[in-house]
Amino acid sequence: MSALWKRSHVCSVILSTVGFVFAGPVQCFELDVESGVAFVSYSDIQIPKSTGTLISFSDELETEPAFFARGRFSYYFNRGNMISVLIAPLTLKAEGSVDREVVFEGESFAPNTMLNTIYRFNSYRLTYEHFWFAGDKFRFGLGLTAKIRDAAISIADSNKTSEKTDLGFVPLVKFSFAWRLMDPLMLILDGDALGAPQGRAEDISLSIQGDVSDMFSLKLGYRVLEGGSDVEEVYSFTWVNYLFGGVSLCF
Repeated sequence: MSALWKRSHVCSVILSTVGFVFAGPVQCFELDVESGVAFVSYSDIQIPKSTGTLISFSDELETEPAFFARGRFSYYFNRGNMISVLIAPLTLKAEGSVDREVVFEGESFAPNTMLNTIYRFNSYRLTYEHFWFAGDKFRFGLGLTAKIRDAAISIADSNKTSEKTDLGFVPLVKFSFAWRLMDPLMLILDGDALGAPQGRAEDISLSIQGDVSDMFSLKLGYRVLEGGSDVEEVYSFTWVNYLFGGVSLCF
């Protein structure tokens, strides 16, 4: 029986010898931390949409890969329910010049001027998930996430800086799928996502997790963070790739 199943759903109760069972009200806590490198596939910005200049932070400027770290604290309880809090900060920087005037948030930047940009996208999420199916090989969960988006985009030259900030609430659908390939390895698909006419947001990862013990595991994976807004005030869509390693501790 996988240690991931033990940590996520059973903890201190008895496991069936023939498969996974939800054996009455149970509880445990899990701390999950990821770190690695983030790099941009595209980042297209126009602020405001009606009067600003459409500029690509990825194609027209040079965006360096960025180090990142994020953490989730989860509480599992009562036959396959989970509540978690996620803190996921991200800051990307780009620089370069373009051969045309750039208008951004009311400021004008001359052609061929060296520009320095910062794209900050910090995410704070409260999630509830219910595991609708959990067998000895597969587990499927579905729930809801309340996300607070703390974002800022800025462009600066040697004389001035213009910045657009955005603090808002975004509802998302939470989902997860785990497949026990063989002891002690799991293939895990996990994400938050939702789309609307005004924009979309997806944060989805695929990882391999290996159990070191019943309480400790390691993982390697790939994550994609994609989305943005298409409204009068802001046109902004960005795709960020993550290569990460992580640890999980149950207690």
